[in-house]
Amino acid sequence: MTRPEKILGVYGGMGPAASAEFMRLLAAMAPAKMDQEHPVVYLYSNAQTPDRTDAFFGRGESPENALREGLDRLCDWGADLLAVPCNTAHIFIDRFRSELKRPLVHIVEATIDDAVRSSPEGCWIIATGATLASGIYTDEAKRRGYTLFGVDDAVRDLATEAIRLVKAGELKASGAVMDEIGERLWSIRRVPIVTACTELPLAYDASSLPPEMGVSSLKSLSRACIEALYKLN
Repeated sequence: MTRPEKILGVYGGMGPAASAEFMRLLAAMAPAKMDQEHPVVYLYSNAQTPDRTDAFFGRGESPENALREGLDRLCDWGADLLAVPCNTAHIFIDRFRSELKRPLVHIVEATIDDAVRSSPEGCWIIATGATLASGIYTDEAKRRGYTLFGVDDAVRDLATEAIRLVKAGELKASGAVMDEIGERLWSIRRVPIVTACTELPLAYDASSLPPEMGVSSLKSLSRACIEALYKLN
């Protein structure tokens, strides 16, 4: 296996646990047999980036400047490829994506790719309120002629609670909430659940739900980065 020549720049910290899991997945998914066959990764972890959901709903400072500065910093460090393990951040990144100095591996595009492969007939989607309201996922799905099933307010509230619990380090409790989400959704339609907030895959992994019935945005982004770095496609 030839080691990747490109350097990956990761803007993390949104939140810290999700970013740590993303880095673990990069190592686990890399087709490497020794240290030197893994990619060089520059991590800029800024947990103090303004809250993306609050900003979207007009309740707080926009994270756009912080995201621009952080991604530019990674490029200045020498990153050839960029990734941001936060779905809601992409609402703001999409406003200046065309101005980035290096290509961005887009978490939404990567996740829809995996959803289509996992369940051609469609998937449920759970995410932050901002991600859902922005249409960033449903617009991409419609562009591809793919169906994402929306959830009701009760499930949205449960997903928000699961996200909060992961950010607070209460994984066991987040898994219990995810179990309830699965029970509610699968009583209506048994298709996989897209966990389109990077805290939600951690909650899913802490639940008793079957792994094959989840589409993790964290795993999707990791897969897409590995494919780009190792030129697997």
